[in-house]
Amino acid sequence: MASKHSTPLPTALAHAPLKTIRPRDAEAVYAHPRSQLVRLAEQGVLHRLADGYYAVVPQEMLGRKWIPNLESAAAGIATAIYGFDNVVVMGLSAARLHGVMPRALATAIVAVPRQHRLIELSDRTTIVRFVQRDTSSLDAERIGTELGPALVTTPEQTVLDLAHRPTLGDNEADVPAAVAALYARSDEKRLQGLAAEQRRLASLRRAEDWARIDHRS
Repeated sequence: MASKHSTPLPTALAHAPLKTIRPRDAEAVYAHPRSQLVRLAEQGVLHRLADGYYAVVPQEMLGRKWIPNLESAAAGIATAIYGFDNVVVMGLSAARLHGVMPRALATAIVAVPRQHRLIELSDRTTIVRFVQRDTSSLDAERIGTELGPALVTTPEQTVLDLAHRPTLGDNEADVPAAVAALYARSDEKRLQGLAAEQRRLASLRRAEDWARIDHRS
């Protein structure tokens, strides 16, 4: 429950990209940032996502139980580490944000420019897995999340990524149906172009097979 006397969050922190901050981000504001962020979390102004990572609680949720979904939390944590333009939500997590993965996931997948150890969330039994990729070469678009807009692979890019590495994540059984659903809304010319450019023609063939099977069933 947020205290009526709690100190308002400084503007510099309230406007952090994807509303996610670390103690080092608060060094210019507080002499002892780690203890101050803990205090703000106890007051309900921040929500602790993982060790050293906090999300700004939306104004309308102050004093109420709030937890951002896994994809939002993963995008926020990755953005705090690498910056907004260097992070792209991909794979099953992108499929979830595109609305073709109905079941909640236990692993979030984020493309980043440099490898990072996986991060376990402290507010639920889930992990954020980082995949090193040239994020500037990925076909991505902005999609709204609970913490603000994030870069997410397009349906076409997500089709190729899922078909290329269907075991990445923890819901391999759901991948063919997700690929088929995304394939149906993809631009065929764009999909062919991306597959050729990224040397994913075999992945495209696999996706086409899954889409064909899904269409027949």
